[in-house]
Amino acid sequence: MKKDLSVSEIGAISAPQANIWYLHHSGFAVETAKHFLVFDYSCDKPEGEVRSLESGVVTPDQLDKDKKILVFVSHGHGDHFNKVIFDWQKDRPDIVYVLSIDIKRMVKPNGENSYVVFPYKILHIDDVWIKAYGSTDIGVSFLVEVDGLNIFHAGDLNCWYWYYESTPEELKQDKENFEREIEKMAGEQIDIAFFPVDPRLKEYYHMGGEYFIRRLRPELFVPMHFWGQYDITRQFSERMKGLPTKVVSLFRRGQKIIYKKGRDE
Repeated sequence: MKKDLSVSEIGAISAPQANIWYLHHSGFAVETAKHFLVFDYSCDKPEGEVRSLESGVVTPDQLDKDKKILVFVSHGHGDHFNKVIFDWQKDRPDIVYVLSIDIKRMVKPNGENSYVVFPYKILHIDDVWIKAYGSTDIGVSFLVEVDGLNIFHAGDLNCWYWYYESTPEELKQDKENFEREIEKMAGEQIDIAFFPVDPRLKEYYHMGGEYFIRRLRPELFVPMHFWGQYDITRQFSERMKGLPTKVVSLFRRGQKIIYKKGRDE
């Protein structure tokens, strides 16, 4: 006889899920039930000889023809943007690009499948909701509601506390600007967050990410923008122990993370 499922078991089975690949620096691919998202793709050279998600690159043959493809670019810095993303539309003419307004000054995106955003603009693209938040550098950050998940990509939004290069007044202003931007997100539910943990800030590397976690409490926090210094993701994870947010330790390009909403994987 087939066992009847409890309410909790049914909820676990139907919980929204995402497959996440760390690509490079601040670049990620995220596969949800009906969509495939790419954030801040910058490096098109694989880790090794084989071109695949597992080696940290996106190839057209891996863009699932049964899923809608959305590509996000938070700003035009070279460590967040590579023009190769526009080649993908040769294989997937239905691909959608969501680009920070500064990209428009660098390239002329296809108007039919490209959306240009600035801070606090809201987009509704089919069944996906996108809200652009601000940055503490150039460009925007993204909050994306897709297939039952709320995904945040910070771009260059961080507490850039350059202690050894700034005056006390500059440090105070930088910290206040960052906290003011985070406060604008108060009340947002975030399931998955991609956020900078930058070793160039030295002993202050954790300030932005820790404030973000304590204030907004994402379920899963994935470090980025760490310039290949993987060990700092482990250090940050250790530092955040005891908080309800799970922090991922990264150790290679192409690393896959499986996320199930409401479950500790």
